Amino acid sequence: MKKKCSMGGALFIALSVCLCIGCTKKEDKEVTLVMAEVNPAETLAGRTDQAFKEKVEELSGGKIKIDLHCSGVLGDNSAVRKLITQPGSTIQISRQSTAGFAALGCDSYALLSIPFTFSSRDHFWKFAESDTAKKLLEEPREKGLNIIGLYYGEEGFRHLFATKKIESVQDFSGLIMRVTNDKALQAIAENLGMQGVQVNFSELYSAFQTGQVDVADQPLSNYLANHFDEVAKHIILDGHQLGLMETVITTEAWDALSEHQQNILREASKYASDYCRKISQEEEDTVIQQIAAAGVAVTKVDDITPWQKAMAGFIQEASAGNPALYQEILNYAK
Repeated sequence: MKKKCSMGGALFIALSVCLCIGCTKKEDKEVTLVMAEVNPAETLAGRTDQAFKEKVEELSGGKIKIDLHCSGVLGDNSAVRKLITQPGSTIQISRQSTAGFAALGCDSYALLSIPFTFSSRDHFWKFAESDTAKKLLEEPREKGLNIIGLYYGEEGFRHLFATKKIESVQDFSGLIMRVTNDKALQAIAENLGMQGVQVNFSELYSAFQTGQVDVADQPLSNYLANHFDEVAKHIILDGHQLGLMETVITTEAWDALSEHQQNILREASKYASDYCRKISQEEEDTVIQQIAAAGVAVTKVDDITPWQKAMAGFIQEASAGNPALYQEILNYAK
């Protein structure tokens, strides 16, 4: 009898646990999270966003909906970043450049934007999957920015493109380059002898048309998707930076989710990051073929040394604040 009672008790406890888990999931409130993307849906960034959206909705059984808006309809990255770091944001999730957070005081992120830090995609992804990178996802919240990092991605290496012939470091002297508040981008303009001018991304196409700028930089997928091949038909594959992405969520939205829902977002984040890694190189190879066929003058860089020499002073200065962490990032290339 004692054994029977024990089995019955164990069965009751097991059923209670199962029912409790079921209740927890059923009691999850339906949530809609607005997500902003500055690039078109067909870009690598847009497709990664879509992968995240679909996985969240699948895992939650539709109880968490991601209301994704692409092509900058909710504002450019700067405007969205300003909004999501404030309380009561009407946008809860945004795919951003890590350089944008460096400008807001996330000092560790600035190291990721130093030119020629990542020697290859494999180098970056070894870093992105490390404990070091996971700690960096928490830095925006630690800095009081009202956001938490969900996952990393990359848009491919950033290259310089122009309205004029650019085949070497010397060809940039005297040109006007579109820059942002990213100090690394400003340093590239300065050290290559260019004048830097800040232009909103949404206005960059027309800035080329009017002659306001001669040069800009983007990953290849964004260059093509935003039709810059129509107004700036010269591109040099210098790969000065890897286009690092970080998708973030506001702390208000995150803290309002149940633990079960937070775990869904974590699983979907891993899925989206893996998806990005899978398609990034394939995307870049395809774009190079397309723009070459469209008449864009594509110049490959066989020797990156002159570029590194031009930026050597800035690299040393930019890494001086945390040389140990910077060396740790470099070591993931091994």
